[in-house]
Amino acid sequence: MSTKPRVLVADDSPDVVKAVSRLLALDCAIVGAVADGRALLEAAQRLQPDVIVLDLSLPTVHGLEACRQIMQQRPATRVVVFTASSDPDVRQRSFEAGAAGFVSKLEDDVDVLSAITRLCAHRA
Repeated sequence: MSTKPRVLVADDSPDVVKAVSRLLALDCAIVGAVADGRALLEAAQRLQPDVIVLDLSLPTVHGLEACRQIMQQRPATRVVVFTASSDPDVRQRSFEAGAAGFVSKLEDDVDVLSAITRLCAHRA
């Protein structure tokens, strides 16, 4: 029996953190939640999550820069960008920064859960 993937949630909205944590609770182990980019970089090193659910609009260090740094330091970590933007350019820049997935906050909860759990299941 495999263990649940360890997930770190990075979003500056406590409501989003609660919602994502609730959505993923059955399929994933939520190991932490952070509200800014510097805290994310520290927590990624300390907690060593399998998956990071990342909002791009983080204070202190922007989500794209945080994603680049995490990919350099922990390339096996899967980053799922979870943002209010549905702009194709933002999506492309997220993948260029090393994201393994891109999910819009505007999507249905079932779609969000499906995308994130699919990436959790295929973690390295």
